[in-house]
Amino acid sequence: MKQTTSPETQTGRHLEAVDAHPVATPEDAAALATARRAALRDRHAQNLTRLMEQRSDLRGVHRLADFVDDAVRWSA
Repeated sequence: MKQTTSPETQTGRHLEAVDAHPVATPEDAAALATARRAALRDRHAQNLTRLMEQRSDLRGVHRLADFVDDAVRWSA
């Protein structure tokens, strides 16, 4: 049988976590996670609204998408 991976890649070192944003306290970590979730939620709502503007035929396909689109329009 042909070997597909080398022994170097099987050591598990490629699975080590990289801490890109070191935080000092758990409160800082929680605040950072909350900010990331809020930014992701806003980005998804913006992209959904843009899609619904471009593709009016999608209205009525998914109730949650319609709800989010309407909520964004009413909040503007």
